[in-house]
Amino acid sequence: MVVKLTQQLIHYFISVLIIIASFFLANLLVNNNTTVSPIDAVIIIFVIHWIMFIPSYVFQTEKFYDLTGSITYLSSMTYLLMSNSELLESSSPSAYVAYLCVMIWTLRLGIFLFLRVLRDGEDKRFRKILPSFSQLFMTWNLSATWVVIQTLPLMVVLSGGVFESGIWTWVHTLGLTLWLFGFIFQVVADNQKTKFKMNPANEGKFITEGLWSKSRHPNYFGEIVLWAGLTIICIPYMSGFQYIALISPVFAFLLIYFVSGVRMLEDKANKKWGKDSQYQKYKKNTPIFVPKL
Repeated sequence: MVVKLTQQLIHYFISVLIIIASFFLANLLVNNNTTVSPIDAVIIIFVIHWIMFIPSYVFQTEKFYDLTGSITYLSSMTYLLMSNSELLESSSPSAYVAYLCVMIWTLRLGIFLFLRVLRDGEDKRFRKILPSFSQLFMTWNLSATWVVIQTLPLMVVLSGGVFESGIWTWVHTLGLTLWLFGFIFQVVADNQKTKFKMNPANEGKFITEGLWSKSRHPNYFGEIVLWAGLTIICIPYMSGFQYIALISPVFAFLLIYFVSGVRMLEDKANKKWGKDSQYQKYKKNTPIFVPKL
């Protein structure tokens, strides 16, 4: 009983901590040029997650978890865009390109993950989380925080009031090139693995084809590259404390590599195929993250 209560208190403490951190980061983006407060976007992000947490716990389902993330990206960033009259009246191509990059990415990934969980029946990561109110609440708050930190660069752009920085330069070209490369890399990797898993002949096997022969996690590599590209597009808009937004791709890498993505999948693969000589050969010859040439 004491252990359970302690765990619940820790979950609530983490929830409070990351909520405060999210609003603190958004507040750092506010300066004399801000015309729409990014804090409004953070409120939208958390409120949507809290609303969706309720049916998630009541009906013990995680099926709308990833889709909710996409909805918050769309709604919060579109709110900033539509509320910023100075941006709407300006000719700032880089601002609109940055916005479209995030919209295209979140729509594609959100639909992909939603269809995948419907096809698979469940997200196994949630088996131990769903029964616990405090842990599930913390997990939904972590998702909201993820959206906040990932969108910090775009918040700088969409909440600002000085759009001379929107003139297209080589920096924007570099950022867009990286984003396109990362996006295409991720889409191709996801499609290759989906086709592989849908083939009954591959039941119980691990993929070594296509981009998966170059990296054991090419989809996540593409994810990090595209966020780095998006951040570069937004850099000309930043000043002062707004450079805190540069943590966006760094945070994505740390979370994906060490927490929710690569590490979990590597542990799962080792348990399943650890004694398979072919898998050991694949691990030896294939980089875990950055693709080999």
